[in-house]
Amino acid sequence: MIRILHTADWHLGQTFFGYDRREEHDHFLNWLAEELKKEEIDVLLIAGDIFDVSNPSAGAQRMCYNFIRSVTEENPSLQLVIVAGNHDSAARLEAPLPLLQEMRTEIKGLVHKQEGEIDYDDLIVELKNRGGEVEALCLAVPFLRQGDYPVVITEGNPYAEGVKELYARLLKKAIEHRKNGEAIIAVGHLQATGSEIAERDYSERTVIGGLECVSPDAFPKQIAYTALGHIHKSQRVSGRDNIRYAGSPLPMSFAEKNYHHGVVRVTLMEGQLVEIEKIEYNPMVGLLSVPNGKAAVPEKVIEELEHLPSLMDTQLSESEFPYLEIKIMLSEPEPMLRQRIEEILVDKAVRLARIVSSYRQAGDAMKEEVMLASGLQEMNPLDIVKATFEKIYQVEMSEELEKLFNEAMKGVINENTEHTT
Repeated sequence: MIRILHTADWHLGQTFFGYDRREEHDHFLNWLAEELKKEEIDVLLIAGDIFDVSNPSAGAQRMCYNFIRSVTEENPSLQLVIVAGNHDSAARLEAPLPLLQEMRTEIKGLVHKQEGEIDYDDLIVELKNRGGEVEALCLAVPFLRQGDYPVVITEGNPYAEGVKELYARLLKKAIEHRKNGEAIIAVGHLQATGSEIAERDYSERTVIGGLECVSPDAFPKQIAYTALGHIHKSQRVSGRDNIRYAGSPLPMSFAEKNYHHGVVRVTLMEGQLVEIEKIEYNPMVGLLSVPNGKAAVPEKVIEELEHLPSLMDTQLSESEFPYLEIKIMLSEPEPMLRQRIEEILVDKAVRLARIVSSYRQAGDAMKEEVMLASGLQEMNPLDIVKATFEKIYQVEMSEELEKLFNEAMKGVINENTEHTT
């Protein structure tokens, strides 16, 4: 028998509207370490986006590697398999691999090739039980970019068909490797057709038109369990119990405030799937919206804010105060409204994240304006551009565009310097 724990989308290093989340991630990792011991887990699968950005801070990397060292020391037979997500740098993730392999940790960030052909053997990882016997073969596939998957001549979606073909060839290779009827499981970081996200949730980088959605048919019945990452909502895919997103351990946006977080425990025996169980995790910090439903007029919002728990009434520490989103319906701008709100919140046990002002226009159309708690004056130009880009296009700004913007900014700064000297 082999017990596997499936998790994904940690996004270590993420900040939430300017607030540092290190304590929240520490809380989750400590909880996860306890679950690994309590559940007597043999394999921990991390299905991508272990970091929030491709160039994570030293603190985020230290948190990750300290966790790996700690749990492998405390659980002498524990094995880790990590694949890169779209937020991760594949090469950076694989850089310490020789050292991490000494701690029974395999990382698949890049799709390696031999003489121009995909090295499928490199993407197959043996999973062992506590007795050291191989009980399963893992198809460990990172987030796939153009050139990482076979070219398929098709009238359909080249990406989806290419990814499906890669898994098909990988499965065939694994079946050839199988000696004693070991179970086959798959790991991937992708958006599956039929997966659900909350309305207006742009944190998962869904692709407009579903051009990069992969059919669940890419994971046939020969695969006992498929562990997916990328979508932050924990769920089965297209009603299939053995194809799942573990979901993120923390909400990444206010659109995710009603998500249920946790990990998935999978038990295999004699090559067969025996049990799948969701283990719930309660994040250290909650999300609070005032009002909870649609935007309301200022008087009603002010009234609700005044009834929030005060600093004197709460037993929470400041690092546990919920993040607050305020949604206001306005007929015209009210310059003093923000000041009124801040005065009320001075003695409240909350942390203001953002104010969303909705303006009613002709024909009952709505226009939204988001004010970050920090204010534009406290944001650097790149942050302002990234926030504007994401609001307009509903996807995050690419690294290439960030580089172009930074180059343009350098040119402007240099030009201004020349004029002032």
